[in-house]
Amino acid sequence: MASCLCLCLCLLLAAACATLPGRLVPYDLLYADGVRAYFARDWARAAELLQRALHSYAGLRAARRACRSACRREAAFLGGPPGAGPWEAALFGPVLQRADCLQHCLGRRLGAAPSAHRASRTIRRDFERREPYNYLQVAFFQLKKLDQAVSAAHTFFVANPQHLQMREDIEKYRRMSGVRSDNFRDLEATPHWEAYEAGMQHYDADEYLQAVARLEESLTEALSALEECRALCEGPWEDEDDEEEEMQPGLYEAIAAHYIQVLKCRQQCVLEIATKPGRISATEDFIPSHLDLLQFAYDQVGNQALAAECAASYLLFYPTDELMLEKMNQYRTELGEDTAVAAREIIQHYVQRSLMEKKLIYYAVEHLGGTFNDPDLWTPDELIPENLKEKHREDQEKQKQETLDVEERGKRGPLPFEDIAVTMDSHQMNGTQRVVFDRVLTESECKDLLRLTKAAGEAGDGYRARRSPHTPHERFEGLTVLRAMQLAQSGDVDWRDAKLLLQASEKSRKIIESYFTPGKKLHFSFTHLVCRTAVDEEQEGRMDLSHPVHADNCLLDPEGQECWKEPPAYVYRDYSGILYLNDDFQGGGLFFTEMDTVTVTAEVHPKCGRLVAFSSGKENPHGVWAVSRGRRCAIALWYTHSKEHAEQERVKAEELIEQRAVEQDQADREERQGAGGSGRSSSEHPVRSSETRYTSRRQRPDLDRTQHPKELRARDEF
Repeated sequence: MASCLCLCLCLLLAAACATLPGRLVPYDLLYADGVRAYFARDWARAAELLQRALHSYAGLRAARRACRSACRREAAFLGGPPGAGPWEAALFGPVLQRADCLQHCLGRRLGAAPSAHRASRTIRRDFERREPYNYLQVAFFQLKKLDQAVSAAHTFFVANPQHLQMREDIEKYRRMSGVRSDNFRDLEATPHWEAYEAGMQHYDADEYLQAVARLEESLTEALSALEECRALCEGPWEDEDDEEEEMQPGLYEAIAAHYIQVLKCRQQCVLEIATKPGRISATEDFIPSHLDLLQFAYDQVGNQALAAECAASYLLFYPTDELMLEKMNQYRTELGEDTAVAAREIIQHYVQRSLMEKKLIYYAVEHLGGTFNDPDLWTPDELIPENLKEKHREDQEKQKQETLDVEERGKRGPLPFEDIAVTMDSHQMNGTQRVVFDRVLTESECKDLLRLTKAAGEAGDGYRARRSPHTPHERFEGLTVLRAMQLAQSGDVDWRDAKLLLQASEKSRKIIESYFTPGKKLHFSFTHLVCRTAVDEEQEGRMDLSHPVHADNCLLDPEGQECWKEPPAYVYRDYSGILYLNDDFQGGGLFFTEMDTVTVTAEVHPKCGRLVAFSSGKENPHGVWAVSRGRRCAIALWYTHSKEHAEQERVKAEELIEQRAVEQDQADREERQGAGGSGRSSSEHPVRSSETRYTSRRQRPDLDRTQHPKELRARDEF
């Protein structure tokens, strides 16, 4: 009985502690419970728990910011009398006091040990990406709370503008009755971005008085957000690889490593506040650009004193900027040489602190190892150690390239066909504007097109009748879309195979357009079904390529590291593609190089249904390895944004298809009329006499092709 009473008291005490006002339940636990309720379709509980998780996450960040700010004052590191005791006490005494202050402060605010709020990296990433709002919008919708559902959906979509399902949901909400425009609000909106965008609108409209007010607000809010971000950097040590067991560092190594991690995090805060939600890259020189804009706006409204102050502040970042130095001289002349002009104190502090941190980071990188991606363009060159300068330039170029790649991925539209897979993208192919798709054609479609090449391929390139335009070691055969249609018209090839060439190339065009240039029309520049066959007696000692390295819209100059966009190059071509039909040969792979034409950066191995696509400029020099055995067939494709340079042969080929369709319909009608006049019952199937003849083979060539029933042809998906 006593033990039972004791157990009850313990449970009551635990329950009381759990409901204490001010106690913050860890957000990762609330989030996990909310997601479980979501999948159990308990919408009310899911909405409640997910909202509480978001409040807990915000509360935890606020508590950490507030406690670090308070403890910076209560347990200051500076101010004690020098030489007051042993150096260890002087150094670590304040450190221990700061740690004690933080523990007590967070304990009071959170209602539990701070360690209880350490969430996994996956959970933290979900909250950074606003993933809880994705669940919330569905829960609110199911609860018939449309206004809250719309706000949650919009908040998620602002940070994830490429999320296709949410884009559709947003469009549905816009069409619903009862949904107001003010329901589409960002619940996580940051004040400095709202002020900045409003300020830029006024600035672009030459409304400089209003621009000054909003840009000043944006600068103040941005610097405040920067301080909050920096405070959050002083969190627990984040191991780069939790699973790898290594010997733990000693006292000073551990302190140095954690401290440098904090400094690097603080430096990256500049990028965090300069990146608008939903964007990939940060706005360059976000803080300095405010000062540049403000000095111009103040000058326009006649306040030269504040314009000079902003110019002086800007020169702290770029002290040799000639245009700004000229403006400073102009302001001094207008204000009088005796007028003191000084940079803003808050900007002076910002620059000095940033340079101090960079100096420590670069010292650590030089002597202790590691890397550092400097987020600023204005870092003085003399601050970077000599042996790191080259690495610093390479890192900046690499970071810029990675940003371009990510932006490229962000601009892509959805693929217009199902089951198509992106096998390699630009990043995996070590370049830009490159991609490989698989499953564009089926095995059956590849076989049909290969049959077309055997039936109709003519010696030469298909339009200039050269046997081997690129190498004497291979036989080159080609077929244009118009020639394919003309052969079908004369009965030399099956209409369906010729039509498939047109359909397969159009499918490729739609895929490439949707991937690289969604919303911007791509026109065919040239379409060519080509086969390269190894000449057996010409392979011994062969050293050349099937197709030398080149670019598709400019003349490559490897020595000068340039590509000249001038005739005879096809300067109007914008994108290129190769749709492979087979892989039963040796060699023949596509490869990309640097501008030197010898440094290979990526290779693509042909196979049926594989489509490789890339931009046609100097960024993508490419060639084809020698075909040493067998026959390699593919559809070569070039595209342009210029309607004037659209492929005219294709227009004529499509006219022949339309003409064929008209003739086919007319023949079908005549046949039905003839069947109706013979007195045959309508339930009987017409049987063609073996003696019946047509005046032209192109009217009914498909009646003799019983080996490929129409209902079994995989190409009908087109």
